[in-house]
Amino acid sequence: MDPKIELLAPGGDIDAIKAAIIAGADAVYCGLDTFNARNRAANISFDELVGIIRLAHQYQCEIFLTLNIVILENEFKTLAKLLSKLVNTTLDGVIVQDIGMFQLIKKHFPTLDVHASTQLTTHNAGQIPFLKKLGASRVNLSRELNLREITALTATGREHDITTEVFVHGSLCIAFSGLCYSTSASVGNSGNRGRCSQACREEYETTESGHNFPLNIKDNSAFFDLPALIEAGVHSFKVEGRIKGASYVHTVIDSFRKQIDGYLKTGELLEDGERLYKVFNRDLTNSFLKGDLNQSMFIDNPRDNSKNHLKDKLTQNGTQSISVVQIHDAEQTLQQEKSQIQASVDDKIKHLSIAKLPLTLTFSGQIGEPLSITVSTQDFVVGQTQLVNKTFTVQSRSLLSSSDDASIDISAIEKRFKSLNNAEFELTLQTEALVAGLSVPFKELTTLKKQLLLALHHGKAVLPAIDLPKLEKHPKPVGEAPKLSLLICDEADIALADITDADIYFKLPDAYKRGCTKYVDFFKQNPRLIPWFPSVLIGKDYDVALNILEQVRPPLIVTNNTGIANRAYELGIKWIAGPFLNTTNSYALLAMQEQFDCHGAFISNEINQQQIKHIARPANFKMMYSIYHPILLMASRQCFFQQSVGCEKPRIDNGCMLSCDKSTSITNLKGDEFAIDKQKAGYPSIYNQDQFLNTEIIDDLAHLFDGFMVDLTNIGAGDKPSPDKAQLISQFEQLLAGNHSAITTLDSMVTQSTVQQYHNGL
Repeated sequence: MDPKIELLAPGGDIDAIKAAIIAGADAVYCGLDTFNARNRAANISFDELVGIIRLAHQYQCEIFLTLNIVILENEFKTLAKLLSKLVNTTLDGVIVQDIGMFQLIKKHFPTLDVHASTQLTTHNAGQIPFLKKLGASRVNLSRELNLREITALTATGREHDITTEVFVHGSLCIAFSGLCYSTSASVGNSGNRGRCSQACREEYETTESGHNFPLNIKDNSAFFDLPALIEAGVHSFKVEGRIKGASYVHTVIDSFRKQIDGYLKTGELLEDGERLYKVFNRDLTNSFLKGDLNQSMFIDNPRDNSKNHLKDKLTQNGTQSISVVQIHDAEQTLQQEKSQIQASVDDKIKHLSIAKLPLTLTFSGQIGEPLSITVSTQDFVVGQTQLVNKTFTVQSRSLLSSSDDASIDISAIEKRFKSLNNAEFELTLQTEALVAGLSVPFKELTTLKKQLLLALHHGKAVLPAIDLPKLEKHPKPVGEAPKLSLLICDEADIALADITDADIYFKLPDAYKRGCTKYVDFFKQNPRLIPWFPSVLIGKDYDVALNILEQVRPPLIVTNNTGIANRAYELGIKWIAGPFLNTTNSYALLAMQEQFDCHGAFISNEINQQQIKHIARPANFKMMYSIYHPILLMASRQCFFQQSVGCEKPRIDNGCMLSCDKSTSITNLKGDEFAIDKQKAGYPSIYNQDQFLNTEIIDDLAHLFDGFMVDLTNIGAGDKPSPDKAQLISQFEQLLAGNHSAITTLDSMVTQSTVQQYHNGL
């Protein structure tokens, strides 16, 4: 049994971070007011972060900073300035989603420890070495995985010297993290930018099965599964909750701390978990972990379920009929307990300070003596929670000499030492003991400053700020017009190849029968088809997809899965990054090209014209864009039909994935309808009511792109009639050839369409 189990706590604001530290967290993850995926959290300033790191380290707790969003091209200079500051703190790590940010850190800030965010949707063994090569030391696994799958991935992690992290408590997304675009399509509120609008928690018109919150699932809790996760080799147990308050964080972390410590000491689980129901919860489930995706995971209450749990408990204790008075008394007691928890936490954290440390520099010296700077400040000693006084002196090599013109006065001292009044220190300068009219070479003042900085930072040199070099934009070959490409998933559509010379991608399924070899022969018989690999490939499905890649050895693939990308690179197969890799910047293109020999990428449809046009194309690299497709809002491992139209099966099994092809819709209270679609061998998905149709980009940015794709899969169409595919191809070909009258025809053929993402961006 490995006792090195990390309990990783959320910290949405200063009090929550303090509460996590005092409750016994081994590490806390928190975000600044920029570049993090919890915009609704209070978050912290950089100055506060420095104080928080020091406080945490006093309690032998680490601090990880969330930089877990996709980055836009114009943000990299600001990001580099922030990273230049972070490398000069004692921050323990950063949590990253954007592939371009991995590239930036690996090249320019290699001293930063990097953890891969859950937003990277890590769920198969091929993704572990991909992220390791990018520079990750740790991977936060997808929340949808079961214990068997987690065990396999932790073993892969050990092979590649990369640790794993698993969410053990808190809110669950019904969608695969990183692949939810629920409000990005309409108003630009993307989960990939920390602005999730939580459409899954919204109320909808009553569904056929009688539910008003058909997408709302219970909170996750592995409180009683800790032994199995420890046995599986998981290093870090992560609690979700950066928009929760201090009382929630303290209660949950304290409960898990006691449970973990008790188990490691006795081999038994000693805590009953009842305290977890006294703070915010939507009821609790461990169904993902158990691999039992059943209807009980859903709950028609997106708000706090504490009172309902209390009523259920009263009934379970033998009270058959609960009176109004009993309910009122129980609720009053619960409210008092919540207030007591809050008061107790407030009392425990009130003495914890993140204030800047006092720093006094006393300058002294006489003619013929060295210039002396006596430094007085405070510091901490590992294992002691109280700060200790720290005093030391640095001296110039040269002796002070008389000088009327260049004497060291308070003005000269302030000019050279004012930067020490920073996020960490509150600076006071004292010069009374320095005789006036004396001087040493001014370069010695710089040397003295470096010496005292080295001492203040425990021997760690201050690294200079990084100015990012301007990336060269490599134009595509002169005279080459963008080429049309098609995405199909129906074998009958192969006949479309007879009417066009467009590239044709064939979308592979998400799921397969174990040992399936059908598609190996299929691609060998149809060499014109370019395999298109989906975003999510778990367990046996990844194994089958890998076998297709290895047996067919196609000259080119498109993949939305980094595990497949990594294997293609190893096999020397050319690959293009699909649109669901959320590529939004030049550094991501460079990372994929330089480290994995990527030959091109689809630019994310979440970004707008201005955000696209600043992206710098690497040399010999293709840029692609999808101009017509259904707009995926979310995909899930859970079933969307159970709470919408109902399903006779109590739980999802392998047969559901392979055979179910239902479709329906749900409507929110604003009257917006969303299609629920389940293709055979595909994950249940929800689509926008409008198709994405962007003909504007051809006039705006055709000079940037090598290809424009048209999605002819009909996925997300539900029962709506689809346009004639041959006519669509003809009109798009005419449009690319310069015939703008095709736009009118396309608009008439695609009756429900939108281009909002191209206008709104991120």
